[in-house]
Amino acid sequence: MDTTCRTVKANGITLAYRAWGPEDAPPVLLLHCRGADGADWARIAEGLVAEPCPRRVYAPDLRGHGRSDWPGTDPGAGPEVYRYEVMRDDIRAFLVALGLDRVDVVGHSLGGAVAYLFAQHSPEAVRRLVLEDVPAPFPLDPPRPPVERPDGELPFDWAMVRATDEQRNAPDPVWRDHMGRITMPTLLIGDGSTSLIPQEQIAVLADLIPDTRLVTLDTGHLVHETRPEEFLAAVETFLAE
Repeated sequence: MDTTCRTVKANGITLAYRAWGPEDAPPVLLLHCRGADGADWARIAEGLVAEPCPRRVYAPDLRGHGRSDWPGTDPGAGPEVYRYEVMRDDIRAFLVALGLDRVDVVGHSLGGAVAYLFAQHSPEAVRRLVLEDVPAPFPLDPPRPPVERPDGELPFDWAMVRATDEQRNAPDPVWRDHMGRITMPTLLIGDGSTSLIPQEQIAVLADLIPDTRLVTLDTGHLVHETRPEEFLAAVETFLAE
């Protein structure tokens, strides 16, 4: 299986990505959580490309992560280079660059928030949407305090952490107001009582998105890593409908 890390120019930056499966198979886009990269999805991708219903899987590194550009390291760059809306626009440009008109989208945590913003903004480009442990966009109370940067090299830009924390503490109210624009079938996968995400917020998100079903796999925030078979079964069943 070819898992070479490739690159493409999109939205003014270079995005790295991995691709699995037959090029003519139905496409699925996987968006990772904060601090990870596209390789985080390797086990799930291998399941999605398997017979009898193989898919073409794309897993980009979001900006500020992995081998994609880290624009926050540029002199004079501000937190706006890591706004969720900019990451959303990266994804739209990424699909255009690859000639993909309509895809299934699976997003985890930060990647899930980027995914629902993309689904709001470009619903015609999303066939089905899966959100793994993604909270409703409500302000945090109390706010998430600033976190000190760990020592040593990191596989992501620390400026991205600060910028995304700012938006997580005080998300744009438009995000919540535009949930009704997500008109495609949507699967929410909650990670139960041990997750760092309040599960009542996921239930609220299920109420905000019109055509939604909610599945809970009680395993913590990283369900696709800790219970990959059950996660994959839920996703494959949903995408095949």
